Amino acid sequence: MINEEKRKVVETLSGEGKKKKEIARLLNISPKTVRRILTGDFKSKPRSDKKIVDIELLRNLYARCDGYVQRVYEILMEEHGTKIGYSTLSRMIRHEGIGQKINKRCYHVGDIPGAEMQHDTTLYRLKIGEEIIRVICSGLYFRYSKMRYIKFYPHFNRFKMKCFFYEALTYWGYAAKTCMIDNTNLAVLHGTGKSAIFSPEMIAFAKDYGFNWVAHEKGHANRKAGKERNFWTIETNFLPGRTFTSMEDLNRQGFDWATVRYAGRPLSRIRLIPITLFEEEKPDLIKLPAYIEPPYRPHQRDIDQYGYVAFNANYYWIPGKSTGEVSLIEYPDSIKIFPPDQPPIQYPLPAWGVKNQKFTPEGVNTNPYEPKHITKPCHEEEKRLRSLGKSSCAYLDFIKSNQSGVKQKPKFIRQLYGLMKKMVPSLFIATIERALKYRVTNVEALMNISHQLMKKELHDFPEIAVRNDYEERETYQQGRFSQERELKFFGDILKGKENTQNNKEE
Repeated sequence: MINEEKRKVVETLSGEGKKKKEIARLLNISPKTVRRILTGDFKSKPRSDKKIVDIELLRNLYARCDGYVQRVYEILMEEHGTKIGYSTLSRMIRHEGIGQKINKRCYHVGDIPGAEMQHDTTLYRLKIGEEIIRVICSGLYFRYSKMRYIKFYPHFNRFKMKCFFYEALTYWGYAAKTCMIDNTNLAVLHGTGKSAIFSPEMIAFAKDYGFNWVAHEKGHANRKAGKERNFWTIETNFLPGRTFTSMEDLNRQGFDWATVRYAGRPLSRIRLIPITLFEEEKPDLIKLPAYIEPPYRPHQRDIDQYGYVAFNANYYWIPGKSTGEVSLIEYPDSIKIFPPDQPPIQYPLPAWGVKNQKFTPEGVNTNPYEPKHITKPCHEEEKRLRSLGKSSCAYLDFIKSNQSGVKQKPKFIRQLYGLMKKMVPSLFIATIERALKYRVTNVEALMNISHQLMKKELHDFPEIAVRNDYEERETYQQGRFSQERELKFFGDILKGKENTQNNKEE
């Protein structure tokens, strides 16, 4: 449809001497339409086939069909007898904003010292060592001073959340009055936003630190935009260009980056240093007590027939002869076992990824009746052997394959590691290269190979010229004239010793 304004433009351009085709090209219309407008034959007619559909009916059908417009189109045709084009229907739905999210204006919250801190978690897939592992990053952020604390976990639950807050807040020694979080079920019992009801366990936990939980409205993640920005900074500044050998190495680098490197440099927008702002904010923050009990989680475990208690895929030994069920308390970095009629035993938690290991108190003998045929792991020995190079890795792959014929592979790897400690690296590498070439799988044969290689190297050494003119040296000439004792003197000494021995025997 050509409106009145466009017709006036056509007439104006024609009056200025523009050709019809040029006018059509400029206004993106047909040359015939330009000709009809200029001759006066063009008459604008209102549409007589305009389809009118009840908007409330469209909203109900859209909700009924879960947003599938094709199904809405079919129901209008079959149940309501409304003949309408699919493109027309989809345009009407878009025009009325049906199913579209309405963006509301956000209100501005000022940065008040000591008023708020923000917490959130996000998921990353990182290469740690030689594996790509799914990790969860937990972050805490002070809104005013922009101080932050991050830590990575292989899994995250309510207990891990409490451990993270304990570690971060005790490190700073201060807490803000409120903590803004999303509607996570780790802290929220039910409800969202202002109507959220928090778990009594988490309310009691926050009371020890003097702050209150606050949840933002559903879909309003920008309420904690500082924390969301922190994750963006991690993705663009911390993770790129860094390598991590273990989970402990990842957390160590993350701690240094957040609390030292990032906290000590000026922010890009306001050009202020977070650690300086934090010192200014301290009078408005809540100062924590000198000691706060760390979070803990109780467990019940059974003592097995060998005196061990299983926890998180590892085994911890209990002295004595007690059996049955024992109480165990898990702390952020250790566990404490309470055997009956004995003082409690505390073990530090091993590094992440350590499994099927047995731990005993230092200086205590374990159960002597433990079977000796239990397979002992050789992961550490294999790791150190593989670090020697490609030859060592190839030989270990051959030993672990079915072609080697080695039945007790862990035992052989431990013996191979012991042989490696007795040799210099170059000799050991030469030995296993020959062993791989001839498929040798016996430790004694490996020792023979090393002896042969050593003899070969000794034969290849150049002969050392020995000087025989020592008798002509000045020191030798002086020693020739030293006082010499007669042999009779030494005989008298031996005879005196024999008499003394006989007197003692009598």
